[in-house]
Amino acid sequence: MNESLQARIERVLLGGRRKYTRHEVAEKAGVPLERATDLWRSLGFASVADDEVVFTENDVEALRMVQELADLGLYDISVQNSIARVLGQHVSRIAEMEIHVLRELVAAEPSLLADERGFARFVDRLIPDLERLHSFTWRRQLAAYAGRALAVPEEDLETASQTVGFADMVGYTSLTRRSSESELAHVLERFETTVSQSIAENHGRVVKMLGDEVLFIADSPAAGAEIALTLVELAEADEDLPSLRAGLAYGRVLSRFGDVYGSTVNIASRLTSICNPGAVLIDAELAAALKNTPGYSVRHRRPVSVRGFSRLKPSVLRRA
Repeated sequence: MNESLQARIERVLLGGRRKYTRHEVAEKAGVPLERATDLWRSLGFASVADDEVVFTENDVEALRMVQELADLGLYDISVQNSIARVLGQHVSRIAEMEIHVLRELVAAEPSLLADERGFARFVDRLIPDLERLHSFTWRRQLAAYAGRALAVPEEDLETASQTVGFADMVGYTSLTRRSSESELAHVLERFETTVSQSIAENHGRVVKMLGDEVLFIADSPAAGAEIALTLVELAEADEDLPSLRAGLAYGRVLSRFGDVYGSTVNIASRLTSICNPGAVLIDAELAAALKNTPGYSVRHRRPVSVRGFSRLKPSVLRRA
């Protein structure tokens, strides 16, 4: 790919030519340089030298919008940085995945690069479509979360009682040693697809994927129980997936900018670490919450000591 084609694709992606240094973009946007630099770093980008021409008109406009939202009192500086960190972390993963898909497409169809003008036109059409898809997904997710928040306005959504679950693949380390890259990629794809569909279908939310593990939350004890049982059942029935194990806990959870914190999260993680393959372990609070829920069976086990908890009371969750 020659330099002129690379420059054209970059202009499409960035919305224009690079023509401003960091001092110039901050001055044109009317934002203090230190504030603009903090936001840039929070988004996950490396610092740039004073004389580097990196920024475009879109960067100026974005900084202006951030400043206008701050002037309206929508959020303070610390919240701005937190939002920028979450956006940077999640969008960078999306971008990496999409570029990987594009590279695979080019590898499968080398003729795409044979006509550089044609490839540039292909990118010209692709980027607006991807942008619209991102916007659609964001709006649907925003509507889903807003619906829940407005349905229970008296509830503190940052410290609500929720079911927290971890599920991981058993024997993943040994699997990585004996599998080729393509085989491992196939297993991870199956795992992520199974996890995402099962959690969404049962009204939960994926907090994050951690390689061979997923962290999820659900608003009700029954929803969390159904997600965990469904995951281990699907894995047992799938020849392409190793067995899964899951740990669940119920209680107060601090939700902050897309992540979750607190002892409930830690208990769910510890339960997963001592769980047998193809099984689900739950804590005492979730066992009590499911006591009169039809369709589930809870069998108590002896208290155990795990890191951070001296006498954890686990129970095995099964279908009735």
